[in-house]
Amino acid sequence: MKLIPTAIPEVVLLEPKVFGDERGFFFESWNKRTFTELGIAADFVQDNHSKSQKNVLRGLHYQIEHAQGKLVRVTAGAVYDVAVDLRRSSPTFGRWVGFTLSAEDKRMAWIPPGFAHGFCVTSDYAEFLYKTTDYWSPAHERTLLWNDPQLAIPWPLSGEPLLATKDKTGTLLAQTETFA
Repeated sequence: MKLIPTAIPEVVLLEPKVFGDERGFFFESWNKRTFTELGIAADFVQDNHSKSQKNVLRGLHYQIEHAQGKLVRVTAGAVYDVAVDLRRSSPTFGRWVGFTLSAEDKRMAWIPPGFAHGFCVTSDYAEFLYKTTDYWSPAHERTLLWNDPQLAIPWPLSGEPLLATKDKTGTLLAQTETFA
């Protein structure tokens, strides 16, 4: 497994060793020992799987209590994935990092607790899987506004995004609940 740093040191891309032949391919998407050796000591408690069409934008989501670390990957199609640092004590507070994840490149991303996370689908459709370090807690779920001018994220959309109500009505960074 190769660790690829991003502009925010705690958010990393992970490139698995893929073994392929005429039958297809195989790779380890999770191995606790390997991830611990890479500095990611995470105990996952929940797996989630979504399918979305082109221009669906999901996020930017986080839980103010029961903060979730997420190991994310795409199994069909491609997405533009974004993590926003919401840790006030961090030197990168309020900064974001974005990257493409695709079924073709098989890269994964580690988004630690304390970050808002979201993605938009750039292919005709995408299937997105993620492991979380804490359970979904609807009472503590929050949404940072995807198009906050302070963040100025250049989402690669083809027209208007398809959004859930909670994503349309997210809060601005200046007004959102954050982590210590």
